[in-house]
Amino acid sequence: MVKNILITGANSGLGKDSARQFALLNDTEKIYIGARSHAKAEAAITELEQVTGKSIFEAAIIDTTDLDGVRQAVANLPEQIDTLIMNAGGMGGTTPGALTSEGVTQIFASNVLGHVVLVDELLKANKLTQSAIYVGSEAARGVSRMGMARPVLSTGSVDEFVSLADGSYFGEKFDGQQAYGWVKYIATLWMSSLARQYPNMRFLTVSPGGTAGTNVFSMLPAPLVFILKNAVMPIMMMIGMFHSLETGAKRYVDVAIDTATYKSGKFYASPDPGVTGNMVDQATIMSDLDNETYQNNANEAIHNFIPQPVTA
Repeated sequence: MVKNILITGANSGLGKDSARQFALLNDTEKIYIGARSHAKAEAAITELEQVTGKSIFEAAIIDTTDLDGVRQAVANLPEQIDTLIMNAGGMGGTTPGALTSEGVTQIFASNVLGHVVLVDELLKANKLTQSAIYVGSEAARGVSRMGMARPVLSTGSVDEFVSLADGSYFGEKFDGQQAYGWVKYIATLWMSSLARQYPNMRFLTVSPGGTAGTNVFSMLPAPLVFILKNAVMPIMMMIGMFHSLETGAKRYVDVAIDTATYKSGKFYASPDPGVTGNMVDQATIMSDLDNETYQNNANEAIHNFIPQPVTA
């Protein structure tokens, strides 16, 4: 039973539609709409109330690139939540390889670091009771037909994961698309490590799959966004390589409520080599995902970049 839910990046796209779908479930009592600003959250809430006929939405201001802001968001949360959906992310804007003040790339900060702090703080404050679900991508195990190579570790050491987080692994030629797969891979390993640390809770990764109508490309140059949305996406939908926004968002809901099918510590996504279809455990495709040493090292590497908050 999922009563209270927090969804990051819920003001648009997959996050907003998953909020709509959760709201239509009988057991749902409160949905926190995570967004970077009150204006974005309130606009989404107004629309969601209209389409669902329910007034169960509240704004939660969360910018996953601002770690202190993430901590404040947890402090401001007035109650426990049953389920966290970590949907915020994307391609890291126009400069995905630029470093943040914490020393990680922009693409790593928005997809991983902020969510790690969010989960850490929720657990510390005893404000997460059931499940944390990270929104991953098939890029984490590679999608050859889309030019995304499978991530292959050299050593799986903490140092290697650190180099992936700070971008030094890629040298001078930082490729945002390549880095995106690595970022999602590292986050998936982190989630699996949490599942072993907290066996009485659920920690899973789910990919929405190839989904039309999302904002994942919104920070790319305008001409490229136009081509992707108006030429590439319709063709991909037509040939069955992409599915609808509603279908992608429903994966979040299914993983959250179907505890018998979707097990803690696993990554559920489309069968190889596609990005649509019935979800399967991705470790059956890429066994490295079940490597506990890799999971632990990824978790340690991530935490190397998280500064402790300054206290008075």
